Amino acid sequence: MHRVTLIPGDGIGPEITNAVKTVIDAAGVKICWDEHQVGQNALEKYGSPLPEHVIESIKANKVALKGPVTTQIGRGFKSINVTLRQTFDLYANIRPVKTLPGVNSLFKDVDIVIFRENTEDLYAGIENVIDNDRVEAVKVITRKASRRIAEAAFEYAKLNGRKKVTAIHKANIMKKADGLFLEEARKVAEEHKEVEYDELIVDNACMQLVQKPSKFDVIVTENLYGDIISDLCAGLVGGLGIVPGINKGEEYTIFEAVHGSAPDIAGKNIANPLALTLSAVEMLKHLGELEAAKSIQKAVENLLRQGRCLTPDLGGCSTTHEMTKELCNLIS
Repeated sequence: MHRVTLIPGDGIGPEITNAVKTVIDAAGVKICWDEHQVGQNALEKYGSPLPEHVIESIKANKVALKGPVTTQIGRGFKSINVTLRQTFDLYANIRPVKTLPGVNSLFKDVDIVIFRENTEDLYAGIENVIDNDRVEAVKVITRKASRRIAEAAFEYAKLNGRKKVTAIHKANIMKKADGLFLEEARKVAEEHKEVEYDELIVDNACMQLVQKPSKFDVIVTENLYGDIISDLCAGLVGGLGIVPGINKGEEYTIFEAVHGSAPDIAGKNIANPLALTLSAVEMLKHLGELEAAKSIQKAVENLLRQGRCLTPDLGGCSTTHEMTKELCNLIS
């Protein structure tokens, strides 16, 4: 039996994590869930949005599944997502973005894997108030972080039969910071000549992604650009509701839905659990449960292909419970 830290999150988080637990049970995988609260609920109960016992749980289990957590804009505690990534050195945010059958999307041939550096850049959170009229934010780019995200992207490409890695940057303007990132990406590319390598300035890359995304295979980029590009690519295939997310470090891995907590529909039993389900598929692969992962992936695709028992965001009128029940029925 596997032991996994479970962070339900808030908003729709508890609903979709319960759905995913049901689906995993239906696939025959035994998991002991070590469940913990973070965010506002934890702050009220324990005096911290990320209590120490949650950190200790992830350290012990090394694997976590996390639902969405609300992050207040412009105020409140630091993003739980950012804090977890920095605490556990989850340097690679991996987003597989692929066209799925039956989903109303702009393109039919998208199959991109994004490797986003996950620990530094502007997300290092270094901000200084200079005076009442000026705030400075510090962009941090290091050689170590740039090299290891590039290595992760090229290793993935090599192991999964991918043909090309594209580095996305803004080195024409940020010549030193993004220049350092490119310098390390080029060094890693020289060590993996069996994989094609190219580079694109981020604004040009965004234009090309919305014109012909089939040109892209594996993308490697810095934290801020990766955050934006990941959501852009999700929009190409039908939205964040069907895209998994992986935060991977040397020792620890956290799997999560990449969408928000959607407090406006929390408790209404209409939340779409597929993004977290697909994240759980990646988690099962990580745990060595390959057959179960394959069965759930196939069930998700068949569910979408048949077009019934879908939640409103996917064009249906079913509840979360109804979708989950049908998904379980389709698991073979």
